[in-house]
Amino acid sequence: MDISKRLNKYISDSGFSSRREADEFIENGLVKVNGKVAHTGTMIGTNDKVIVNGHLIDTKTQKIYIVFNKPIGITCTTDKKDSTNIIDYIRYPIRIFPIGRIDKDSEGLVLLTSDGDIVNRILRAGNAHEKEYHVTVDKKITEQFVKKMAAGVRIHKTITLPCKVTRLKGNGFSIVLKQGLNRQIRLMCETLGYEVLALRRTRIMDIDLKGVEVGTYRELTSTEINNILNATKDSSKTEEASKIRKGKQQSKKNPSVRYASNNKKSGKYSKKKSPIRNKMKSKRK
Repeated sequence: MDISKRLNKYISDSGFSSRREADEFIENGLVKVNGKVAHTGTMIGTNDKVIVNGHLIDTKTQKIYIVFNKPIGITCTTDKKDSTNIIDYIRYPIRIFPIGRIDKDSEGLVLLTSDGDIVNRILRAGNAHEKEYHVTVDKKITEQFVKKMAAGVRIHKTITLPCKVTRLKGNGFSIVLKQGLNRQIRLMCETLGYEVLALRRTRIMDIDLKGVEVGTYRELTSTEINNILNATKDSSKTEEASKIRKGKQQSKKNPSVRYASNNKKSGKYSKKKSPIRNKMKSKRK
């Protein structure tokens, strides 16, 4: 059974660096595989020895998963140029990175890990993993507001998926999403004439913030880790998802390819019958 993987992915999965950083190490000749300088695209097997900038890469090291209660003002980025980056704030002893993000002006639950494979699984909208938020707005919440939020609101030229919305005390409500559009809750409220004053993520799947004070973190229990792995085992991994996105982008750029692909499967494909090709010919006339 072939379990080899690309060199840059092998390095990022170990938690040593991101895949982009791994590419830079490789391009600068700082990566050796079995004593020889490696090149982009090199495939790594289970018995290969990989050294990056003098450091031996050990993929057998236990994966790290933590839940962090992010304060307002901290940014979910690994960019060290940003003085508010979440990595410098936590100062975990080994390299970790956030899974998804919440806004700088929001607070609450953020998962971080050293496991490169799982990053693209947990918060992808298509995987329908629940994320719960508690929100405070600037005025009284009406029944109409709750119904509209739950049914879906038009933002980013699309309508948000139906979700569960529950009124809380005062001007607060909880909302459970299964998608993660940019500034989704704030824009949904804005569309309905409300301003978000406070936003806090309280849960992702079955992981919550009980016992985790603002600005602190805890490691996930073995049960929580197993639940995540089981819930995401059929989800696309980073590399697989990248290939899917790339295919869709190429298809959008060249509609004739999409037409050819669809009709080739049904045995109906013919260059002369392509509606796009015929349309182009008619324009020339």
